[in-house]
Amino acid sequence: MNRCSDLKLALVQTSLYWEQRDANLAHLEQRLEQCQGAHLIVLPEMFTTGFSMTPAGVAEPADGPTLAWLRTQAARLQTVITGSVMVRTDGGGYRNRLFWVGGDQHAHYDKRHLFRMAGEHQRYQAGERALTVTLNGWRVRPLICYDLRFPVWSRDARNTDLLLYVANWPAPRRLHWNRLLAARAIENQCYVAAVNRIGEDGNGHPYSGDSRALDFNGEVLADAGDRDQVMHVTLNQAALADYREAFPAWQDADRFTLELP
Repeated sequence: MNRCSDLKLALVQTSLYWEQRDANLAHLEQRLEQCQGAHLIVLPEMFTTGFSMTPAGVAEPADGPTLAWLRTQAARLQTVITGSVMVRTDGGGYRNRLFWVGGDQHAHYDKRHLFRMAGEHQRYQAGERALTVTLNGWRVRPLICYDLRFPVWSRDARNTDLLLYVANWPAPRRLHWNRLLAARAIENQCYVAAVNRIGEDGNGHPYSGDSRALDFNGEVLADAGDRDQVMHVTLNQAALADYREAFPAWQDADRFTLELP
Protein backbone atom coordinates (compact mmCIF):
# COMPACT_ATOMS: atom_id res chain seq x y z
CA MET A 1 0.00 0.00 0.00
CA ASN A 2 1.29 3.45 -0.92
CA ARG A 3 1.21 5.22 2.44
CA CYS A 4 1.20 8.67 0.83
CA SER A 5 -2.03 8.44 -1.14
CA ASP A 6 -5.19 9.65 0.60
CA LEU A 7 -8.62 9.24 -0.96
CA LYS A 8 -11.01 12.17 -1.31
CA LEU A 9 -14.70 11.25 -1.37
CA ALA A 10 -17.79 13.31 -2.21
CA LEU A 11 -20.93 11.65 -0.82
CA VAL A 12 -24.10 12.98 -2.46
CA GLN A 13 -27.07 12.78 -0.09
CA THR A 14 -30.26 14.10 -1.65
CA SER A 15 -33.93 13.42 -2.34
CA LEU A 16 -34.97 11.73 -5.59
CA TYR A 17 -37.80 12.25 -8.05
CA TRP A 18 -39.97 9.14 -8.21
CA GLU A 19 -39.35 7.19 -11.43
CA GLN A 20 -38.21 10.30 -13.33
CA ARG A 21 -34.78 9.64 -14.80
CA ASP A 22 -34.31 12.94 -16.62
CA ALA A 23 -35.37 15.02 -13.63
CA ASN A 24 -32.99 13.11 -11.35
CA LEU A 25 -30.06 13.42 -13.74
CA ALA A 26 -30.62 17.17 -14.10
CA HIS A 27 -30.88 17.52 -10.31
CA LEU A 28 -27.75 15.45 -9.69
CA GLU A 29 -25.76 17.28 -12.33
CA GLN A 30 -26.22 20.44 -10.27
CA ARG A 31 -25.04 18.58 -7.16
CA LEU A 32 -21.94 17.37 -8.99
CA GLU A 33 -20.74 20.97 -9.25
CA GLN A 34 -20.14 20.73 -5.50
CA CYS A 35 -17.96 17.62 -5.94
CA GLN A 36 -14.94 19.28 -7.54
CA GLY A 37 -11.64 17.80 -6.39
CA ALA A 38 -12.99 14.43 -5.26
CA HIS A 39 -11.32 11.24 -6.43
CA LEU A 40 -14.63 9.39 -6.02
CA ILE A 41 -18.22 10.67 -6.15
CA VAL A 42 -20.85 8.40 -4.61
CA LEU A 43 -24.55 8.58 -5.52
CA PRO A 44 -27.41 6.67 -3.82
CA GLU A 45 -28.98 3.37 -4.81
CA MET A 46 -31.35 3.60 -7.82
CA PHE A 47 -30.48 7.27 -8.17
CA THR A 48 -32.54 7.73 -11.35
CA THR A 49 -35.84 6.36 -9.97
CA GLY A 50 -35.90 5.78 -6.25
CA PHE A 51 -36.38 2.23 -4.93
CA SER A 52 -39.02 1.21 -7.46
CA MET A 53 -40.45 -2.28 -7.92
CA THR A 54 -41.84 -1.54 -11.39
CA PRO A 55 -38.79 -2.09 -13.59
CA ALA A 56 -40.84 -3.13 -16.62
CA GLY A 57 -41.91 0.45 -17.19
CA VAL A 58 -38.82 2.27 -15.99
CA ALA A 59 -35.64 0.21 -16.43
CA GLU A 60 -33.24 1.09 -19.22
CA PRO A 61 -30.72 -1.01 -21.18
CA ALA A 62 -27.46 -1.69 -19.39
CA ASP A 63 -25.64 0.48 -21.94
CA GLY A 64 -28.34 3.14 -21.82
CA PRO A 65 -28.57 6.90 -21.26
CA THR A 66 -27.63 6.83 -17.58
CA LEU A 67 -24.36 5.01 -18.23
CA ALA A 68 -23.62 7.54 -20.99
CA TRP A 69 -24.39 10.36 -18.53
CA LEU A 70 -22.04 8.86 -15.93
CA ARG A 71 -19.25 8.64 -18.49
CA THR A 72 -19.77 12.25 -19.50
CA GLN A 73 -19.79 13.55 -15.93
CA ALA A 74 -16.78 11.48 -14.88
CA ALA A 75 -14.79 12.77 -17.85
CA ARG A 76 -15.90 16.36 -17.23
CA LEU A 77 -14.90 16.25 -13.57
CA GLN A 78 -11.88 13.99 -14.05
CA THR A 79 -13.06 11.60 -11.36
CA VAL A 80 -14.79 8.28 -10.73
CA ILE A 81 -18.55 8.21 -10.14
CA THR A 82 -20.56 5.32 -8.73
CA GLY A 83 -24.19 4.60 -7.82
CA SER A 84 -26.85 2.03 -8.74
CA VAL A 85 -29.52 2.02 -11.44
CA MET A 86 -32.24 -0.44 -12.47
CA VAL A 87 -31.26 -1.97 -15.81
CA ARG A 88 -32.79 -4.38 -18.29
CA THR A 89 -30.50 -7.25 -19.30
CA ASP A 90 -30.19 -8.77 -22.75
CA GLY A 91 -32.11 -11.81 -21.52
CA GLY A 92 -35.12 -9.69 -20.59
CA GLY A 93 -34.57 -9.71 -16.82
CA TYR A 94 -33.75 -6.80 -14.52
CA ARG A 95 -30.84 -5.99 -12.25
CA ASN A 96 -30.17 -3.44 -9.54
CA ARG A 97 -26.77 -2.54 -10.97
CA LEU A 98 -24.04 -0.37 -9.53
CA PHE A 99 -21.85 1.30 -12.15
CA TRP A 100 -18.25 2.28 -11.44
CA VAL A 101 -17.20 4.79 -14.11
CA GLY A 102 -14.18 7.00 -14.59
CA GLY A 103 -10.90 7.18 -16.46
CA ASP A 104 -10.17 3.77 -17.93
CA GLN A 105 -12.38 2.02 -15.34
CA HIS A 106 -15.83 0.84 -16.38
CA ALA A 107 -17.06 -1.88 -14.05
CA HIS A 108 -20.35 -2.93 -12.51
CA TYR A 109 -21.72 -4.86 -9.55
CA ASP A 110 -25.20 -6.40 -9.40
CA LYS A 111 -26.87 -6.32 -5.98
CA ARG A 112 -26.52 -9.75 -4.40
CA HIS A 113 -29.05 -9.54 -1.56
CA LEU A 114 -32.48 -8.50 -2.80
CA PHE A 115 -34.89 -6.99 -0.28
CA ARG A 116 -37.64 -9.58 -0.10
CA MET A 117 -39.82 -7.48 2.22
CA ALA A 118 -40.45 -5.18 -0.77
CA GLY A 119 -40.57 -8.01 -3.30
CA GLU A 120 -37.26 -7.06 -4.88
CA HIS A 121 -36.30 -10.75 -5.15
CA GLN A 122 -39.38 -11.34 -7.33
CA ARG A 123 -38.63 -8.55 -9.80
CA TYR A 124 -34.83 -8.44 -10.06
CA GLN A 125 -32.12 -11.00 -10.59
CA ALA A 126 -29.49 -11.33 -7.86
CA GLY A 127 -25.83 -10.75 -8.61
CA GLU A 128 -23.45 -13.68 -8.48
CA ARG A 129 -20.07 -12.07 -7.95
CA ALA A 130 -18.48 -9.46 -5.76
CA LEU A 131 -16.51 -6.57 -7.20
CA THR A 132 -13.25 -5.08 -5.98
CA VAL A 133 -11.81 -2.09 -7.82
CA THR A 134 -8.57 -0.19 -7.31
CA LEU A 135 -8.49 3.59 -7.13
CA ASN A 136 -5.32 5.55 -6.32
CA GLY A 137 -3.88 2.43 -4.68
CA TRP A 138 -7.03 1.83 -2.60
CA ARG A 139 -8.89 -1.48 -2.82
CA VAL A 140 -12.58 -0.60 -2.82
CA ARG A 141 -15.49 -3.04 -2.55
CA PRO A 142 -18.82 -1.44 -3.57
CA LEU A 143 -22.06 -2.96 -2.27
CA ILE A 144 -25.76 -2.06 -2.29
CA CYS A 145 -28.13 -1.39 0.62
CA TYR A 146 -29.50 -4.73 1.93
CA ASP A 147 -26.04 -6.28 1.38
CA LEU A 148 -25.06 -4.44 4.56
CA ARG A 149 -26.96 -6.97 6.68
CA PHE A 150 -24.85 -9.90 5.46
CA PRO A 151 -21.34 -9.79 6.95
CA VAL A 152 -20.02 -12.80 5.04
CA TRP A 153 -20.63 -11.06 1.71
CA SER A 154 -18.79 -7.96 2.96
CA ARG A 155 -15.97 -9.93 4.56
CA ASP A 156 -12.56 -9.65 2.93
CA ALA A 157 -10.32 -7.95 5.44
CA ARG A 158 -7.13 -9.02 3.66
CA ASN A 159 -8.05 -7.36 0.38
CA THR A 160 -10.31 -4.39 1.21
CA ASP A 161 -9.37 -0.88 2.30
CA LEU A 162 -12.80 0.70 1.81
CA LEU A 163 -16.25 -0.87 1.97
CA LEU A 164 -18.69 1.31 0.05
CA TYR A 165 -22.49 1.08 0.40
CA VAL A 166 -25.10 2.91 -1.71
CA ALA A 167 -28.63 2.72 -0.37
CA ASN A 168 -32.30 3.60 -0.13
CA TRP A 169 -32.52 2.65 3.57
CA PRO A 170 -35.83 3.70 5.20
CA ALA A 171 -35.90 5.90 8.29
CA PRO A 172 -37.65 3.36 10.59
CA ARG A 173 -34.53 1.15 10.43
CA ARG A 174 -31.91 3.87 10.76
CA LEU A 175 -30.65 2.34 14.04
CA HIS A 176 -29.74 -0.84 12.16
CA TRP A 177 -28.02 1.18 9.42
CA ASN A 178 -25.80 3.08 11.79
CA ARG A 179 -24.82 0.11 13.93
CA LEU A 180 -24.21 -2.25 11.03
CA LEU A 181 -21.94 0.26 9.29
CA ALA A 182 -19.78 0.45 12.41
CA ALA A 183 -19.74 -3.35 12.70
CA ARG A 184 -18.57 -3.77 9.11
CA ALA A 185 -15.74 -1.27 9.69
CA ILE A 186 -14.55 -2.91 12.91
CA GLU A 187 -14.68 -6.52 11.74
CA ASN A 188 -12.91 -5.77 8.45
CA GLN A 189 -10.48 -3.21 9.92
CA CYS A 190 -11.15 -0.90 7.01
CA TYR A 191 -12.85 2.38 6.20
CA VAL A 192 -16.57 2.38 5.42
CA ALA A 193 -18.44 5.01 3.40
CA ALA A 194 -22.19 4.88 2.86
CA VAL A 195 -24.63 7.07 0.93
CA ASN A 196 -28.36 7.00 1.61
CA ARG A 197 -31.12 9.20 0.22
CA ILE A 198 -33.47 11.57 2.05
CA GLY A 199 -37.09 12.58 1.45
CA GLU A 200 -40.09 10.37 0.74
CA ASP A 201 -40.49 7.93 -2.13
CA GLY A 202 -43.51 7.23 -4.33
CA ASN A 203 -44.77 4.64 -1.85
CA GLY A 204 -44.72 7.09 1.04
CA HIS A 205 -41.63 5.60 2.71
CA PRO A 206 -39.44 8.21 4.47
CA TYR A 207 -35.65 8.22 4.35
CA SER A 208 -33.49 9.85 7.00
CA GLY A 209 -30.18 10.01 5.15
CA ASP A 210 -27.45 9.30 7.71
CA SER A 211 -24.85 9.09 4.97
CA ARG A 212 -21.52 8.77 6.71
CA ALA A 213 -17.90 7.75 6.64
CA LEU A 214 -16.29 5.68 9.39
CA ASP A 215 -12.73 4.70 10.12
CA PHE A 216 -11.32 1.23 10.81
CA ASN A 217 -12.14 1.63 14.52
CA GLY A 218 -15.82 2.28 13.81
CA GLU A 219 -15.49 5.98 14.64
CA VAL A 220 -17.62 8.38 12.58
CA LEU A 221 -15.48 10.74 10.50
CA ALA A 222 -18.35 12.57 8.81
CA ASP A 223 -22.14 12.38 9.08
CA ALA A 224 -24.60 14.11 6.74
CA GLY A 225 -27.54 13.79 9.14
CA ASP A 226 -30.83 14.36 7.34
CA ARG A 227 -29.67 17.33 5.23
CA ASP A 228 -29.59 17.63 1.46
CA GLN A 229 -25.87 18.07 0.90
CA VAL A 230 -22.63 16.93 -0.67
CA MET A 231 -20.37 15.75 2.13
CA HIS A 232 -16.61 15.73 1.53
CA VAL A 233 -14.29 13.47 3.50
CA THR A 234 -10.65 12.48 3.07
CA LEU A 235 -9.53 8.99 4.06
CA ASN A 236 -5.97 8.65 5.34
CA GLN A 237 -4.12 5.64 3.99
CA ALA A 238 -1.17 5.89 6.38
CA ALA A 239 -3.50 5.78 9.41
CA LEU A 240 -5.13 2.62 8.05
CA ALA A 241 -1.78 0.92 7.45
CA ASP A 242 -0.51 1.88 10.91
CA TYR A 243 -3.65 0.56 12.62
CA ARG A 244 -3.53 -2.77 10.81
CA GLU A 245 0.14 -3.16 11.66
CA ALA A 246 -0.35 -2.31 15.34
CA PHE A 247 -3.48 -4.46 15.77
CA PRO A 248 -3.32 -7.21 13.11
CA ALA A 249 -6.50 -9.08 14.02
CA TRP A 250 -7.11 -9.57 10.30
CA GLN A 251 -4.34 -12.17 10.28
CA ASP A 252 -6.42 -14.43 12.54
CA ALA A 253 -9.63 -14.26 10.51
CA ASP A 254 -11.13 -17.61 9.52
CA ARG A 255 -10.82 -18.64 5.93
CA PHE A 256 -14.01 -19.85 4.30
CA THR A 257 -15.61 -20.72 0.98
CA LEU A 258 -18.81 -18.92 0.10
CA GLU A 259 -21.53 -21.14 -1.34
CA LEU A 260 -24.21 -19.30 -3.32
CA PRO A 261 -27.72 -20.80 -3.29
